[in-house]
Amino acid sequence: MTTDATTPAVSLAERKRLLVATELTESALQLLALKGFDAVTVDEIATDAGVSKRTFFRYFASKEDVVVQFLSGMGADIHAALAGRPADEPPSASLRHAVAVPLAACTDRHADHAARALRVVQLILRTPALLARFLERQADWRETLAAELAGRRGLDPAGDLYPRLAAGTALVAFHTALQCWADSDAAEDPLELLDRAFAVVAPALDAQDR
Repeated sequence: MTTDATTPAVSLAERKRLLVATELTESALQLLALKGFDAVTVDEIATDAGVSKRTFFRYFASKEDVVVQFLSGMGADIHAALAGRPADEPPSASLRHAVAVPLAACTDRHADHAARALRVVQLILRTPALLARFLERQADWRETLAAELAGRRGLDPAGDLYPRLAAGTALVAFHTALQCWADSDAAEDPLELLDRAFAVVAPALDAQDR
């Protein structure tokens, strides 16, 4: 029988694993953003994070995998935000709140954080291989968000057009705001850009409520 005495050791190991993964992700993203995707090696990332190359490969299969896992976490945050919205809220409001989460994370801390976030976003949007993976992730997010919307509104996610159309529209608004923010070198406020985008698409998103 497992005793309580083993629990702290397991928790400590998990905390250490998460800490190493976080350090590797931060080092990789910042090096890639500063020097360019093709110019950075796994050895450089590992050295910057203070771990061995072997340790890097325990967590990630490649440089690209670091970014892919980062994007997967972003999608999970969007879905969690949508799931937490009131059931009777207009779809446009719920979706706007959900896709605003990663945009708010770009700017809700000190200036150094915002500058690092901008470099990472520009890296992803301006590196063809990473942009392709970003768009793949968004396609996955659309299906997850569509299933959430369908469940909240009693619709069939496979047979009803609305859930996928609504989720896809919200993600286009998100991507457009993110792109404009990156192109402006953060001169624009990403949340204001998102509000402007949703002002255009909200009537379509809420059409079923009228």
